[in-house]
This record gives sequence, C-alpha cells and structure tokens, in this order.
Amino acid sequence: MSPLAPRDPWERLAALTPARVALGRAGAGLPTRELLRFELAHAQARDAVEQPLDVASLRAELAAAGLPVLHAASRAADRRVYLQRPDLGRRLDAASARELAAPGGTAGFDLAIVVADGLSALAVQRHAAPAVAALLPLLAGLRIAPLVLATQARVALADEVGALLGARLALILLGERPGLSSPDSLGAYLTYAPRVGRRDAERNCVSNIRPAGLPPDRAARKLAWLIREALGRELTGVRLHDESDLALLP
Repeated sequence: MSPLAPRDPWERLAALTPARVALGRAGAGLPTRELLRFELAHAQARDAVEQPLDVASLRAELAAAGLPVLHAASRAADRRVYLQRPDLGRRLDAASARELAAPGGTAGFDLAIVVADGLSALAVQRHAAPAVAALLPLLAGLRIAPLVLATQARVALADEVGALLGARLALILLGERPGLSSPDSLGAYLTYAPRVGRRDAERNCVSNIRPAGLPPDRAARKLAWLIREALGRELTGVRLHDESDLALLP
C-alpha cells in the first residue's frame, strides 16, 4: 500500500535552501506538515509588518555605539497610513524636519546614518545595532552626523535627512518586506549627494542582512567599502559596482 504522503524525489535539495522546494504531496494537495509550516511563515511575515518598533530600547542600543541619536518620524501618522500611502513615508513630518535642520545643513558631514523601521521592525530590532556597531570602526577618519532613528519610514526618507544634515552621503538601514522564509531581513541603501527626489537607480543596496543571510559583520565590510568608494568617486547607484570581494584576492 502506498503512503499517504510519498517522498518527493527532489527532497535532497530541500537541505540546501530555505526556499519551498520538494514539499511532497498528499493526494492532490500538500502534506499537512507543509501546509502548517506555510501558514506559520505567512503569519510571521504579517506580524513583522505590523509589529511596532521599540524605539526606546533600540535607541539605547544604538547610543552604545558612541554617536548621538536623534529621533524622527515620517508624515505617515500611523502604520495603516504608512502601508496605504508610501509617499508619506518618504518625507519627514514638520517637527522632525525643523529639528534636523537646526544645525543649518552646513556641518560638513561625510555620512548621515538613518535607522528606520521600514516594513519589518523585527529586522531592525534584531540586526540594526549589531550592523552599526560593526560598521563604525571601519569608518575611521570620516565625519559622521548624529545617528537618526526614524519611524514609519521608507528608503527615500534618508534623502531628506542627509540633505538637512548637510551630509555628502546618506545610509539608511531598514526592515525589508518580509518573505516567507525571512521575516527579519535588514536592508541598507546608500545615496551620494542626498536630496529629495533622488531615484532608486542612484542608490546602492546591500540586502538580506541577518545571521541566516549576510551576517552584520560581513555586511559592514561591504558597506564600508561602498561608502569610501562613493565618497572618492562622488557617485552611487548603477555606476558604482560592489567590488569589495576583490580586496580578498591575492
């Protein structure tokens, strides 16, 4: 008598990837085990999108890296508005803009770093502080602005932050859209000469920063290379290719 859920002939591939391959079948459907795993992953992804950022605890962790930490908010008043109106997440609210503009935008910083909740506060809560702690020692000699912790933020928010702080380069670390195998993936986006209206083609991205993907210490080395190259070449985006791994070759 054949089993209710016969083994998939490609089952050995499942050990090589977290992707959903070789799930098997039970009759015309999935085995109960795989169906439950899928529903759990889907629930974890939804929770990651909706979970609020614990600003106080993260601010304390980031302050331990040695930089002053400022708080900012986008024009999206709450999570519902943030999800429905991506454009509002790309701009600072009036109070945050006034606070960041206080230095006058003439401080002459090389780099402004923004840490933001994005679409997964879980990713930021877990991995942003380790990534920042690993990155800062690699940036010796650069003038770094006070770190900005932003809520209800999209990638482009860093353009306005960097411009107001007078930074040559803006880096934002924020939670990426959760996948069914990675609800806690952190992304990093780097933009030279930040200003409102920059396009995605003018940025460099390092994605999937998490222990099960690109660990924070390795991500920090990539980002440090990109930051120094961006400042030296005065550009980011499609014209700046990540060649950081070539430095490891003899």
